[in-house]
Amino acid sequence: MSTNLKRRKETTLRAFKSDKVAVFAALFLLLVIILSLIAPLLPLDANKTDVFHILEAPSKGHWFGTDEIGRDYFSRIIYGGRVSITVGILAMLMSTILGVTIGMVSGFSGGIIDAVLMRLVDVIQSIPWLILVTVVSIFFKKGLISIIVVIGFFSWMEIARLVRAEVMSLKEREYVQYADFSGVGAGSIIIKHLIPAVMPTIIVSATSGIADAIMTESALSFLGIGIQEPLSSWGKLLQAAQSNLQSSVYMAFIPGLLIVLTIFSFNKLGNLLRVYLEPNKAV
Repeated sequence: MSTNLKRRKETTLRAFKSDKVAVFAALFLLLVIILSLIAPLLPLDANKTDVFHILEAPSKGHWFGTDEIGRDYFSRIIYGGRVSITVGILAMLMSTILGVTIGMVSGFSGGIIDAVLMRLVDVIQSIPWLILVTVVSIFFKKGLISIIVVIGFFSWMEIARLVRAEVMSLKEREYVQYADFSGVGAGSIIIKHLIPAVMPTIIVSATSGIADAIMTESALSFLGIGIQEPLSSWGKLLQAAQSNLQSSVYMAFIPGLLIVLTIFSFNKLGNLLRVYLEPNKAV
């Protein structure tokens, strides 16, 4: 086992070092996360207005220019990234917990419980996801917590299916059947045998889940039903930039580029993580 683990580490490290895009993705995400964490410690004020410097192009005084009411756009971008990353991580945690729990119960129990839970998944997945989230979010009070709950509560279906499939296969293994035959409780079997076995699937799915949550939050904020003032997210900044595209294209270009790079980076590192966790399934 130790030899296999060592081989996985060497393979992953070699793949990482030889892939300049993966190195860029890791450094980019590291920078974004660090800036998000230390934003309150920086001399930045995302809500300070200056009517004498409205819609100024990027300059030494304002690296990313200013917005329509004179706020420093660099500060808005930093705090917007803080909100977007927060939504991505917390929504991912919520959807992962829901998906793993439902998938584990469904796959391990089988029978009518499995049938009912999978029909529930089918019904929810049959509705276009963005439309479903958009409609539901209308009935929630708009804000950071609401958008996290809405995204997390309606993005667990795919991981539930993956975990269910893994568990249905694992419970046929001899060591699991022996534990059941020996009188080991279902809870112990799940905690000691099943969860560790499906952990690679959970981790890889969680990585892509962050990217999906950020993309969804950006779409909802762009439509005006996501993050609300005075908070800003990259999606909210895109939405606010619509009225100034002709004169200040940077207002849309910068947050749009950051959204694309962040989603790409999470997906890229998720694929690299698969090489380490699931070497036989990696491509």
